[in-house]
Amino acid sequence: MNNKEFIAALSNRSETTQKETKQLVESLVNVIADALDEGATISIQNFGTFEVKKKNERIIVNPTTRQRQLIPPKLAVAFKPSNALKEKVNPK
Repeated sequence: MNNKEFIAALSNRSETTQKETKQLVESLVNVIADALDEGATISIQNFGTFEVKKKNERIIVNPTTRQRQLIPPKLAVAFKPSNALKEKVNPK
């Protein structure tokens, strides 16, 4: 499902126009991104948790040249699905 299909499906369920739904989705994404940028953890009930995790620096080896390179530490967004979402996607 791409963004356009998602907006259309959400618009039908919420009985709002696609323009309004698109604005709401964009606002939601912006709020989540801003909160994650500040280092906050976002928990959405029955969906999951978004958080920022620090990836440690590491050394990689180029297989062609055998040259070692240091990859600096970085921040990455992680998502952990809730049990309710796991059960809905993968029923027993």
